[in-house]
Amino acid sequence: MSATPGTYNPAPAPLAPDTLLDAKQPAALLAISARTLWSMTNAGMIPCVRIGRSVRYRRAALLDWVLDRERGRK
Repeated sequence: MSATPGTYNPAPAPLAPDTLLDAKQPAALLAISARTLWSMTNAGMIPCVRIGRSVRYRRAALLDWVLDRERGRK
């Protein structure tokens, strides 16, 4: 079903902190390219969860990681 002009389309529900994100979502959240995210993931610089061959990122872990960098922790 497609939206017609003038219909109400609510914003998507906010993500829970423990939501697992695919590669596109954390790259957008961190304002970096998917290639940079992948390089950082492979180097072990950014927190991720590996499920089989899939790589996912926990939203709360990414936000904590950013806060640690703001505070000078690595």
